[in-house]
Amino acid sequence: MHEITLCQRALEIVEQQALANDATRVSAVWLKIGAFSCVEPASVSFCFELVCRGTIAEGCQLHIEEQQAECWCPTCQQYVHLLSQHVRRCPDCGSDRLRIVADDGFQIQRIEVIEE
Repeated sequence: MHEITLCQRALEIVEQQALANDATRVSAVWLKIGAFSCVEPASVSFCFELVCRGTIAEGCQLHIEEQQAECWCPTCQQYVHLLSQHVRRCPDCGSDRLRIVADDGFQIQRIEVIEE
């Protein structure tokens, strides 16, 4: 389960940013997970809550946005968007020769903190 490692690293970044802004608590975190990142949103939710225990982010709200992957279909000669890593066919022509052009993986989009 690589989600735990991703969540640990995300928490490190969140804590660094919170402390740099004199925050005493993190109240919310927004993450973006790409369709082809091989990261399961449900696992991220579980792991993030686990790694936040005992930190300034404990109890924060986690918001997860699943991002579509942009792919190029050489058969249709057009870009298509896919939301699932399990679908590898062009939705227009059915070709299985799609090339992934953009999938932003796993990103921290926003952090909400409380300053006291």
